[in-house]
Parts: sequence; C-alpha cells; structure tokens
Amino acid sequence: MRKPSEAIAEILGCVSGIGDEELVPLSDSEGRVLARRAASDLDLPPFEKSAVDGFAVHAADFDDLAANGERSLPILGESRAGEPFSSEVPRGACTAIYTGAELPRGTDSVVMVEQSRTEGSSVVLQDHVRSGQNVCHRGQDLRVGQVVFEAGRRLRPADLAVLGSIGVDPVPVWRRVRVCVLTTGDELVRPSSRPGPGQIRESNTLELAALARGAGADVENQGVVRDVPAELARRLQDALQRCDVLVTTGGVSVGKYDFVGAALESIGVRPVFHKVAMKPGKPLWFGMHGAKPVFALPGNPVSCFVGFELFVRPALAKMSNAADAIAPRTRRGRWLGAPVAPNPREQYLPCTTRGGDDGVEELTPVRWNGSADVVGLARAEALAVAPIETPVATGELVEYRLLP
Repeated sequence: MRKPSEAIAEILGCVSGIGDEELVPLSDSEGRVLARRAASDLDLPPFEKSAVDGFAVHAADFDDLAANGERSLPILGESRAGEPFSSEVPRGACTAIYTGAELPRGTDSVVMVEQSRTEGSSVVLQDHVRSGQNVCHRGQDLRVGQVVFEAGRRLRPADLAVLGSIGVDPVPVWRRVRVCVLTTGDELVRPSSRPGPGQIRESNTLELAALARGAGADVENQGVVRDVPAELARRLQDALQRCDVLVTTGGVSVGKYDFVGAALESIGVRPVFHKVAMKPGKPLWFGMHGAKPVFALPGNPVSCFVGFELFVRPALAKMSNAADAIAPRTRRGRWLGAPVAPNPREQYLPCTTRGGDDGVEELTPVRWNGSADVVGLARAEALAVAPIETPVATGELVEYRLLP
C-alpha cells in the first residue's frame, strides 16, 4: 500500500490544469480562479484625498502658531466626494472638505472638524498642522501598471473590491472543473424515503457534492447506482462523458458485491493504485481515463470524507490552476485524548480545537464510533494525524487538518 503522501504525489503527477479561460462578470467572480494577472490602470487613490471631515489648508499657514494657539481662516467653499472645489486656494484661506473628497489645488493638509469652530464665513482652527496630515496620497495604495494579483489566485470577497477599483470587469477566470459524483449500493434509498428492512438512507453524494462545490467545482450528483455490473459500467461511462473528474463512493473493497474497480477498468479507466495506508479510508481506488482522474472512495461516510480531503481536494486545486490549495492545510496542536498506539496506517482522528493558555491549539477527540459514524464526524472541527507506526502520547504536539 502507498503511504498517503505517496498517493497524493502520484495523483498530482497524473492531473493537469484545465486550459479553458472564460470571462465572467465581476459580481459573479467570487471563488473563481484568476486566469491572467491583474494590473492597475490608474493610481489608487487617483488624487490627493481627505481621510476625514474637516478643512483643507496650507500647512505653512500654521508654522508660526504658538502653543495652544488658534488660527482664523476664511472659508472659500467646499470640496466633497464627486464635486471637488474648482479653484486654487491661496495662502491664508481654506475650504471645507469631506471624507473621500479631493484636496483643492494649493492645499496640502486637512484639519479635522473636531479641532475647529466656525464663526460666520470663517473657521477657527486649533491644530499644529503637519504637511500631509489626514491625507491619502495619490498612488499610495497602487501605482498605474502595478500588478495586484497573479494568475492562479482564488478570488475572495475583498479581491472583488480591488478588481472593481482597477476596472477589471469582466474578469478572466479559468473554467470551473466539472465533477460527477455517484454512489453504489442496493441498500441505499433516497433521504426523503423511509428505509425498509436492511436499507439505509443515502448521504455520501450529498457530502461529496458539497465538498466539491466548496472547492470551486461545478457538480453533477448522479445519485445511486445499483450493484449490477452492466448497469454500473454504463452509468460510469455516461458520467465520464459529462465531467472532468469522476468521484464515486462505495463498492471498492474486496467483497463479493464490490464491482466498482472492475467496472471502471472494463470501460477503459487505467488503474493507478488501490488501497492507501490510512485509517479510515484504506480501500481507495484511483485511476485515469485519458486526462480525467477517477476517484473511487470507500462507502463508509467518514472514510469517504477523509478520502476527499486528502486526495480529491488537492487534485481539484491543481486542475483549477489555483495556487492556494494544493498543499495540505495542516497545523500543529496538543493532543488531549488518550494515548494513540502505533499503527501500520496513518490515522485521522476527529477532534475539536480550542486555544490553549500558551497559545497552542488543544485537540480534544470527539465521541465517535469509527468510519461509519458520520454523526461523530459532524461534531468534529479537525482531524488530528497520527503518523504511520508512531505512538502519540497525551499532551504531545501533532499535526492536524481543519475541516471545511
């Protein structure tokens, strides 16, 4: 069996980025992956801008101001956002100005309104003014031509504000990876159905579809396929024609009715490996159909979840041309559970996290009953990692992965 790190490396060596670029409205670009670098088409701010409400002045008018002194200046008008004062302001005068407005020509500083008192058409200012105070200078955030984001950035909400400020609309992004998910099992019924004798409600495809959408993919959930080899092969073949990545769950162990691996091979999927030294999730099957990766995950819901996080998520990141999510999202924390015995498989232990008094995250195991216990998984916030053949003592620092 491959170690998880070996399996991840082999998967990433098999897949490549989707090469299709498209333009989407800026308003719809959150979560998409930028296909080209974005550079500013202007200085930002584009002019000398007031950071506060107050009065635009010449700092030199205050050079000789005595301690606790005041200076009275005539108010020539006002400058507000979108309507700057149109004339130059001479020495010995000022204008009212409001947050975000352009400084009038000739002025270089702003006195906050809290340090003023109006007297008719003049204002008395109580401030020892420094040149440039309370001013956002032209180009202090960005200069024209400056690169803001490189290609491969997965766009966050704040990024949309930046792209809007530099005029990137529509946005060049990579096409979303298309993922099909399906599950096998004669015992499975719809979540809306009442299970009969020996039946259970199907839930794995709901979990997988949500995880894949969260990873930025377009997802088609094809539901349940019965354990009939010919029907299974036909449905798998149809799914492969509709997607870039196929993810199945169930039917990958060595039981009499575990048909998925054989069905995939029968339709031309090249097997790469079967089984990984991990717990839960050992009977994981991975293959390639041309350039399309195929992940056949175990049917137990926790095994299915862990398999997606370890193997499918980084593959989707690479195929999306995303620069942010290929490396595992691991941290280190203090294990507060019972000692973990060494195991020939890497172990993933559901736990909660809490900040310790010394700043180190504390990892407390949740109550769960193994790889079939999806309720226990739902209580968890992270997976603590016990390396292969490595005991973990209570209080020891271990790696952990935050759950999405």
